[in-house]
Amino acid sequence: MSRIGKAPIAIPAGVTVTVDNNNVVTVKGKYGELKQAVNPDLTVSVEDNMVHITRPTDDREHRAQHGLYRALIHNMVEGVHQRYRKEMELVGVGYRASATGQVLELSLGYSHAIYLKLPAEVAVEAKTERNKNPLIILESQDKQLLGQVCAKIRSFRKPEPYKGKGIKFVGEIIRRKSGKKAGAK
Repeated sequence: MSRIGKAPIAIPAGVTVTVDNNNVVTVKGKYGELKQAVNPDLTVSVEDNMVHITRPTDDREHRAQHGLYRALIHNMVEGVHQRYRKEMELVGVGYRASATGQVLELSLGYSHAIYLKLPAEVAVEAKTERNKNPLIILESQDKQLLGQVCAKIRSFRKPEPYKGKGIKFVGEIIRRKSGKKAGAK
C-alpha cells in the first residue's frame, strides 16, 4: 500500500466532504467550495469525519493514482478550512508592484508595465515599505491554482544568479555565482 494513499484524511470542524455517484468529491468550508473528479477505479468513502481512499489492485497506475488523489483531496480540505498563502518579493532597483482589484501591475525594468488579471479565487495584496523590497501576497483556497499564478508572476523576471535580481519567494535562497575573476593569468 502507498504510505500516502492509505493515510486517512481528517475532516476539521466546519468542513463537509461529499462524494457523488460519478466519483466527484466536493469539499465545502468557510472559504468556499472545491470539486475534484476521482478515477472511477478508486473508491472514496467518508466515515466518522475521515476520508478513506482505496484502490482495487496493486497495478502501477492504481498505486500512483492512490497517493495522487489522496494528496489532492487533502489539499482541498486544508484550503477551504484555512487558505493557502504565498509571499513573493521583488528584488531590484525600481521594481514595483501594485494591486487594484484583481489586476496586478508590475514594473520590472522593462520599457512597459506588465498587467496581470488574476482569477477571482486568488486574493492579491501588494505591499511597499520604505527600505524594503516590494512584496506581493497571494491567498487562495485552491493550492494548485495559487501555484500556477505564482509561477506565472515569477516567469516575468526570474531571479538571476549574479546579483539576485528578479521575483522570488520570501525565504527562498538563490544560488549565487561569483562573476568575473580579476587579474586571472
